[in-house]
Amino acid sequence: MPFVIERNDLAHMDVDAIVVTANEQLKIGGGVGLSVARAAGLSKMRRACAELAPCPTGHAVITPGFALAAHVVIHVVGPVWQGGHNKEKRVLRRAYDSALDCAASVHAHSVALPLISAGTYGVPPALSLSVARAAITKFLDEHDDVTVHLVLFDRAAVAAHIDSAGELAAYIDDQYVDEHADRYGHYSNMRSLKEMPILGMVEEIASQVWPSAGAGSLQSPVAAPAKQDLSELLDQLDASFSDTLLVLIDARGMTDAEVYKRANMSRQLFSKIRSDKNYRPKKKTVLALAVVLDLSLSETEDLLARAGFALSRSSKFDVIVKFYIDRGNCDIFEINEALFAHDQQLL
Repeated sequence: MPFVIERNDLAHMDVDAIVVTANEQLKIGGGVGLSVARAAGLSKMRRACAELAPCPTGHAVITPGFALAAHVVIHVVGPVWQGGHNKEKRVLRRAYDSALDCAASVHAHSVALPLISAGTYGVPPALSLSVARAAITKFLDEHDDVTVHLVLFDRAAVAAHIDSAGELAAYIDDQYVDEHADRYGHYSNMRSLKEMPILGMVEEIASQVWPSAGAGSLQSPVAAPAKQDLSELLDQLDASFSDTLLVLIDARGMTDAEVYKRANMSRQLFSKIRSDKNYRPKKKTVLALAVVLDLSLSETEDLLARAGFALSRSSKFDVIVKFYIDRGNCDIFEINEALFAHDQQLL
């Protein structure tokens, strides 16, 4: 997954390059920058920064990672918020671009960075997130062998950035079956299940869900269809997931690179799917592909079924993705922000 949003300790990220925010004099103060410097070796990091100072706002410099798992630390100077009237957004974008360019210059295959200037420098977190998403997306279009981790302190910034947050919350409330609810709470008119034999219990549930089913209907099944040989059933199999996917890609007139980049998928994973007609994808992989191919809900359900999956109203992950598919939203990063805000795995 080339673009990952996660809650984590930046100092403990196992990546090639860690990005920290800094001031123009590269003096290590507090916060995350101090935490990373301590993990690297505070005295060594201070000396390395002093040799590179000053660094203009909107630019970045590189020091060794020293004791960190990361090979390098990238120190980026973001703008101080002045109400948005002093080109802060433009400078902020330059800061993100500079940090990512530094990572590319040392051939880093994995990068972890925070929301730049969203702390003591006062830039609204939602704005910094918006700029970060645009910068990272453009960077990954040109560097599809790199994974970028946007490491956040909490989910509030992402939740504030979701334009449809209120509508999504209402949709979840309407669709999602709360996992802590009494599993038999829907059948409030039923007599105690403990007092009923198993067949009676099933009939009672059936009468609540399908009122037209008369008593005893479960004991009188319709005649079973004639049995078929296994070979006949196998001959009637639908097209595989991989075959169906390739047909859909061709029908949309998209290139492989367009598909895997928009799906937030590595080139290597997509190559496996394309080359192996019996490939068994994960559910989130199928949904990511359905989103970028702009499939309707019924088309998405069909593609899921070919991989052995289905959408469920008892899964908050499924409900959130369905919300965006219903609205024809093909932006995988916007969907992932919503999933992150609700503590779900990302596509």
